[in-house]
Amino acid sequence: MRLLVVGRLSGQLATAVKMAMAHGAKVSHVERGDQATEQLRRGQGADLLMVDYRVDIAALIAANENERIHVPVVACGVDADATDAANAIRAGAKEFIPLPPEADLIAAVLSAVADDDRPLISADPSMKAVIMLADQVARSEASILITGESGVGKEVMARYLHSGSKRADRPFISVNCAAIPDNLLESELFGHEKGAFTGAMARRIGKFEEADGGTLLLDEISEMDVRLQAKLLRAIQERVIDRVGGTKPVPVNIRIIATSNRDLARSVSEGTFREDLLYRLNVVNLRLPALRERPGDIAVLADHFVKKYAAANGVAVRPISVDARRALVSHRWNGNVRELENAMHRAVLLAVGPEIDVEAIRLPDGQPLSAGSHGAAHDVGVAGRAAHVADVVTRAHVGQTVAQMEKTLILDTLSHCLGNRTHAATILGISIRTLRNKLNEYADEGTQIIAPQSGVAAGYAAA
Repeated sequence: MRLLVVGRLSGQLATAVKMAMAHGAKVSHVERGDQATEQLRRGQGADLLMVDYRVDIAALIAANENERIHVPVVACGVDADATDAANAIRAGAKEFIPLPPEADLIAAVLSAVADDDRPLISADPSMKAVIMLADQVARSEASILITGESGVGKEVMARYLHSGSKRADRPFISVNCAAIPDNLLESELFGHEKGAFTGAMARRIGKFEEADGGTLLLDEISEMDVRLQAKLLRAIQERVIDRVGGTKPVPVNIRIIATSNRDLARSVSEGTFREDLLYRLNVVNLRLPALRERPGDIAVLADHFVKKYAAANGVAVRPISVDARRALVSHRWNGNVRELENAMHRAVLLAVGPEIDVEAIRLPDGQPLSAGSHGAAHDVGVAGRAAHVADVVTRAHVGQTVAQMEKTLILDTLSHCLGNRTHAATILGISIRTLRNKLNEYADEGTQIIAPQSGVAAGYAAA
């Protein structure tokens, strides 16, 4: 995880930087927005910009976009009020981190962006067979195509391959081809020369050059435009790239790993993917089975996620009950490992008593896992489920005062947002200050309040 901090490095911002470094981030620092853009141009890349809200965030993002630089921005600051936070979000920041920082919030933001603290865990024979093949080819220079449904762990496998390769001590650079607009992706990958297009004020180093000597992951490569695929094919075949607007080829020494959740052979037949590029990428294919195809992994992954999120939220690790394990294994997990991870995160927050029981394991809509574990046989239809939910909600509200309903709505929304005050206030249509006042009021009454982005239940954590 590479973090570029923009702003005066003093006081609480310096503390936030130390926390980020403690969580494994490689941190660099500049004071001004133009210095940040210049550093990104030179190929001293970053996965995230943490920017003091007093810096002109809109100008920084505009300068980066003019240079076709795609790096997310998180704003931060001391003594910022709701207006400051809202202005930073409107300027283009993805999130606002109040300072002094909370360790769990820093960790959550870094984890969401980097997604690199994910060990490859498996106990199922079908997955172990894939890992065995990965071990065989990890130290080769062959291009590898990792396929499988969304959420099965394709990037986790890519990082595993890199860690077992001869290039393990060199950079691992990941580019999500689906997340970057086509007009930015070419510069993101290959860089550009000064004057290559309007706004190109200086040479910019792309991801190919950043990854030189290491591994470049092209995530969801099926989303890449056909025109750009031709340029990628040349880079792989000849081990040289052409910066946008450049006249001299630039040699690169990288290993390519690509992922796709689509059938690329079908994409070839449909004319949306080049057949010759598929042959170059697919020297070795690692197909990751869906989670429902490897039931032996469900329990070990669930245990791992319980430990992970118990530690992140500062709560005791509860064992998963026998009934809950049975329900976990019987569920289809259409969202695969990602869905299981989110479910266990919720379970850690919702569990009461000495164990995580089946009632604590909830689907994204709040329904118990058992309600959807047995497939279509128990499906009462969309209309039936909607009527049932409406009836339950109506009955729950009868007899409550307006103040009680307001409290329930605020706390449920905060839980839905995993404690993020800014998101909860936006959903509720109130100011962040009003929300904090309400939470302080509830905390004074003895109500446990979820801490920002962490889920720590503590009466003193309302602000």
